[in-house]
Amino acid sequence: MKGLRKYLTPFAPDQSGAESVLYQLGGILVILDAGGCTGNICGFDEPRWSTEPSAVFSAGLRDMDAIMGRDELLVKKLEKVADKIDAGFIAMIGTPVPSVIGTDYHALRRMTARKVKLPILAIDTDGMHTYEVGEQKAYLELMKVLSEEKREEQKEKTVGVFGAIPLDLPIPSHQERIRQNLLERGYDRVILYGADATLEDVKGASGVTENIVTSPSGLKAAEYMKKTFGIPYQVEYPGADQLLADLTEEEPSLAFTDKKVLILHQQVLANALRQEIRKVTENRAEVSVASYFMMQKEDMEAGDHKLREEDAWIELVKEGGFDVILADDTLRRMTPQFSGRWISLPSFAISGKYDPSK
Repeated sequence: MKGLRKYLTPFAPDQSGAESVLYQLGGILVILDAGGCTGNICGFDEPRWSTEPSAVFSAGLRDMDAIMGRDELLVKKLEKVADKIDAGFIAMIGTPVPSVIGTDYHALRRMTARKVKLPILAIDTDGMHTYEVGEQKAYLELMKVLSEEKREEQKEKTVGVFGAIPLDLPIPSHQERIRQNLLERGYDRVILYGADATLEDVKGASGVTENIVTSPSGLKAAEYMKKTFGIPYQVEYPGADQLLADLTEEEPSLAFTDKKVLILHQQVLANALRQEIRKVTENRAEVSVASYFMMQKEDMEAGDHKLREEDAWIELVKEGGFDVILADDTLRRMTPQFSGRWISLPSFAISGKYDPSK
């Protein structure tokens, strides 16, 4: 049944993805809501909230504020906050409230810019999509508004990474793994946009040597940087070989040779694991990819699945005849009849569970 959920909690929504991209950049992040969406973002969808500070605010819209569209009240609040916090920009992130009342983000940006002398990002998320849609919008807005005109290419070989926020990764330490993998390839510096990148890194994004896209949400920003500044990009997940070895805790070829395998995660990571499985088994494995999140058609193969409903996963596992499944453990209880091998591949956007020790 469409929309029925008996096992899964709601996935991280688009406003959470947008907030996650901007979280560590030193800006003022304003969630355009009455308070509930901000509570969900900080309490459930942002694992860094308990350990790393960030200026995340709710607009505190009351009923009549929303009904009457009192944008001038929001601008006054932003003026006061900007006077008290040393921030590099202001980002206004949408929720269902501004979506329902038809908020004009361009007008709101202009009104704010007349009163506050900071760069303004307006991200028209609506709470009706999953996290990667908001992540995509935030990356693109970030590059359009804050990246400066073409700089001299940096003397050191520098790579920018789009799509390595906590919601995209199986475990927290993979940000560092991605960095180390790229450093070992010969890059002098690795900039993880949405993770440890600074505001100066974003402003200087036009001078990097190359960009890497590690999840589908980073693709539009990488395309924009290529079109605008001529920076080439690759779509890949660095360190997938090490991840596969860690997941199996044995020689991967033993786990997958002559097996029918299903992988569920964000598409770039899942595709990278598929290629590694084919490599270690010398193509003696049948591997399919599935995801509840963004799937680029050109990167899908026959047998891949873009899932929408809870029942779609249950039916896929029931009818697929898989020997091995790599997916978040939250999905395991939905298919008690599965008798093959289950390999835990955490997805924070699905489960909301993150082990900070890993």
